[in-house]
Amino acid sequence: MKPSEIIAKNEELTSFNLQNFLESLPLTPGVYKFYNSRKVLLYVGKAKNLRKRVLSYFANRKLSPRVAHMIAKTKFAEITEVRSEAEALLLESNLIKTQSPKYNILFRDDKSYPLLKLSDHQFPRISFFRGTVDLKGNYFGPFPSAWAVKESIQILQKIFRLRDCSDSVFSNRSRPCIQYQIKRCSGPCVGIISKKDYHSDVSRALSFLNGKHEIVFSELTAQMESSSEELEFEKASTLRDQISALSRVIQKHSMETSSELDCDIFVIHSDGFHIVVNIAIVKGGRFLGDKAHFSVPEISEGLNTEGVLSEALLQFLIQYYRKIPLPNTLIINKSDIVETFIDYQETLAGSSMKRGSCKVISHPIGTQADWFSLTNDNAKNALFRKGVESENTRKITAQLATLLEIRLLPEELSTFRIECFDVSHLSGEATFCSCVVFKNFNMQPNLYRKFFIAGEKSGDDYAALKQALTRRFKEKKNLPELVIIDGGKGQVSIAREVISNLGIKNIRLIGLVKGDGRKVGLERILFPDGKSISFASDKSMLMLLARIRDEAHRFALMGMRHRRIKDSKRSSLDEIEGVGNKRKKSLLERFGGFRELTRASESEIASIDGISVLLAKRIYQHIHG
Repeated sequence: MKPSEIIAKNEELTSFNLQNFLESLPLTPGVYKFYNSRKVLLYVGKAKNLRKRVLSYFANRKLSPRVAHMIAKTKFAEITEVRSEAEALLLESNLIKTQSPKYNILFRDDKSYPLLKLSDHQFPRISFFRGTVDLKGNYFGPFPSAWAVKESIQILQKIFRLRDCSDSVFSNRSRPCIQYQIKRCSGPCVGIISKKDYHSDVSRALSFLNGKHEIVFSELTAQMESSSEELEFEKASTLRDQISALSRVIQKHSMETSSELDCDIFVIHSDGFHIVVNIAIVKGGRFLGDKAHFSVPEISEGLNTEGVLSEALLQFLIQYYRKIPLPNTLIINKSDIVETFIDYQETLAGSSMKRGSCKVISHPIGTQADWFSLTNDNAKNALFRKGVESENTRKITAQLATLLEIRLLPEELSTFRIECFDVSHLSGEATFCSCVVFKNFNMQPNLYRKFFIAGEKSGDDYAALKQALTRRFKEKKNLPELVIIDGGKGQVSIAREVISNLGIKNIRLIGLVKGDGRKVGLERILFPDGKSISFASDKSMLMLLARIRDEAHRFALMGMRHRRIKDSKRSSLDEIEGVGNKRKKSLLERFGGFRELTRASESEIASIDGISVLLAKRIYQHIHG
């Protein structure tokens, strides 16, 4: 059965008949959407029974303040029927992610999570990895932070002495590097260790990562005794050092010897203004740390109610586990969503996921309870720090609005939108203008924009700024109350001209001018009429403006550098005789990008269909110049 959608027959909002809509609701699972009078999406929800769920909003007089506020604004609604509650949950998640309704809880989407990778090379390399996982090599993670991955790599190098050099460096070494000298690598590049022995270390490293510490101890001890009996004293000495290093690591990090305790932990809390989800990961018997993810919704009413928090955590879990496999044990602090999440995962996986393959619990015991308590405490502490930081920013934002004579009601302060523009280029090439957004007392990366400037004279910052501002404001959507230009009188004049020509009013425009000697803290605010003010005593407002300006500069530089790298990759490969579009595509696909291609050896390049040994040599020599 294809999903069918029930909407009002007349698209005009004024003629939407709520009574007819409610009476036509089916008893099936699905998703419902509420809109305001301008057909802006307010909320997306899922239901096992659409009729029962949607009617509850309009028949119940004891709605929470948050829900009551939303229903008061709802002037139009529509539904989508699906086959099951799990499908409804998936559709709801997709709509929330793509359409960002105001009354749903939104978290910034991490594009990728840090992983630890063991390559598929004949002498596998251990490395930090972030990106799309392919079928080559072994991946472990995700880890809560890049630091946790790098610490794990250091531990594995101390114990098992695995290489971390690139394949191209490995293929071209004639003597051991410093890693061998400090006993962090066994020197496979120059044949100090045999392929068999290196693979034994790799196998033990895999066991270690999976928490099988006792097995690793037993294997190392047995091999050490065997080497001693065969009078291989140097090898026995190396194995003895590995055993000692393993013992020290387990003792230092308080590692458990059973991988059965490995788990992912999620806790959610709110202070009424912010929501935090704190994630902790335990792998290989080691607590890898935690990371707090924040949401600061525009509508803060009712944020700390159990229903809102449970729904937010459920959506967070769905988004999180789209990219990575489920752990053996998942611990959460909202028991009311345990069964819903299990049913959702089983429906998606079908017969491939047996019930209980991921145990979801909300009341852990023993060591897991200690980890859960630590994660819970860290979530509350992070929320407290965020609250203090936001309150300070709130006060400074209010002071800034007053200084610039931007009239806002107290309840409008959270929607006060500031946009900052900055132009960046390298010797006139790869010119970008960035637009960053400050709103709800924080930077909003999901609202940032980069404008690649084309068709203007090289190095003409004024023309570049004019083009970017025109492209940004010509549609007159989501206009800010304040525009900051990183520049002086000339840039501010250009901005005023663009805004005026587009007929836009009620936007305050300022420039942020660097002080004498370009020293930080001596900046001035420049107005379109040429007047300026400085911050002699209280620099809190200046620090806020400088923070926004610096973010615009960072974002513009990032766009410019990415463009330069992209252009250099394209031109570099295009210059090689015998490499056309087809071979270029094969090269980049085989190695996963230009950076990885630079690490490839001649023989690896020659292994690609259609590339001869002679052409591979030409490509290698061209890349390494």
